Order: sequence, then structure tokens, then C-alpha cells
Amino acid sequence: MVKPTRVTNHIRALRFEHGEMTQAQLADALGVTRQTVIAIEQGRYSPSLEMAFQIAAVFGVTLDAVFQYPGAGS
Repeated sequence: MVKPTRVTNHIRALRFEHGEMTQAQLADALGVTRQTVIAIEQGRYSPSLEMAFQIAAVFGVTLDAVFQYPGAGS
């Protein structure tokens, strides 16, 4: 059984802020499957650091605008 990640994200909100981008469109931009995007978005999978930066780049935002970790930076 895969342990859910404690990392949270704003991918769904960012997709809608960027022209209601679909999960499939984001997956194509990242070179992954839609299922991977779904798993990341739902917090069932943490992307690699490289992919996290790629996701932020797709939306033109910083990494911490996409992902949060409890207790980090406080």
C-alpha cells in the first residue's frame, strides 16, 4: 500500500486559472500520463523534484506557489 504524501498542492486551482487546462493537457505538457497528474493532484503521489519544477514552469509560478509541506518555512 502506498503511503499518501504530506505535500499538498494547488494544481487543480492553477489549471482552472490557466484557461481551464485539463489534466490531459497538463500531462501532455509534462510528458506523463493523465493518471500521473491525477495522483499528484490528489496527493497520492509526490512528483520528483524535477517534475515539480516543470509543473511550476508550466504555470509560470514559483515552486512554493504550487506545493506546500506542513511546517516548512514557518
